Amino acid sequence: MKKIGLIGGISWASTQDYYRLINEGVNQKLGGLQAAECIIYSLNFGELQQIGWKNAFELLLGAAENLKKSGVEALALCANTAHLFAPDIQAKLGLPVIHIVTSTAEKIIQQGITKVGLLGTIFTMEMDFYREKLAEKGIQALIPESQQTREHMQSIIKGELGKGLINPDSKQMFIKISNNLIEKGAQGLIFGCTEIPLLLSQDDFSIPVFDTTKIHSQAIVEYILS
Repeated sequence: MKKIGLIGGISWASTQDYYRLINEGVNQKLGGLQAAECIIYSLNFGELQQIGWKNAFELLLGAAENLKKSGVEALALCANTAHLFAPDIQAKLGLPVIHIVTSTAEKIIQQGITKVGLLGTIFTMEMDFYREKLAEKGIQALIPESQQTREHMQSIIKGELGKGLINPDSKQMFIKISNNLIEKGAQGLIFGCTEIPLLLSQDDFSIPVFDTTKIHSQAIVEYILS
């Protein structure tokens, strides 16, 4: 079994899902009392918010360096937006980073889907790193057209879901946004923020949804047991 380093705390609410899903996945494969050998470096999400995502590389790199010193064999960034820095962290430390977009793209391709709606933080939706990674695999990502809509989504993710708070009105808003993307041709939906599965699930939609927390956790389990 390989030892994995998880960079979490972004936010704690989704990091606990990672921990549960990874250990459940390992146990399902190995049985008994077997569980994952992993080390979690839980960042202070408040500190990250103060400096902003665009300035967060050194913070994430510091966490990754501490995990490398602990003897992990690979890293996983437990947040979609954090993958903005995945290539640089991997190059800097020489450790493989299990990439959330690569894992998600594989699942989308398996479904024969070429156009998806992307729901996430404003950074994940607006910056190129996520959509370009999907485009490399022949997948087009649609995002909400309105800047105001994207900002509202960001406020919900940051102010509610990041604290583990579930608001029924926010859920209905996200469903409305998703249905609009479906009307524009989305054949599937990416929950491109690890907090979104706290709010939405496959039960809310008739088209396939891609829960990046579950997909990423599955890929981590596969690596641990490889």
